[in-house]
Amino acid sequence: MQTGTIARVLIDKGFGFIRDDAGVEHFFHRSAVKNAVFALLREGQRVEFTTEESDKGPRAGEVRLVE
Repeated sequence: MQTGTIARVLIDKGFGFIRDDAGVEHFFHRSAVKNAVFALLREGQRVEFTTEESDKGPRAGEVRLVE
């Protein structure tokens, strides 16, 4: 799993972006969040995540908050 921080989260739209430790942004959908409530996510929170390639670029598959 990779680690990074939540760069942007659009609660009303159901998705956001994670910036990994190398500076690359990954899209994530609320369904990818595994150990937290999507509506409570905030920018700057540390996460770990799996990556997948999509036709629009890097995508986070499973997102977990790092305690």
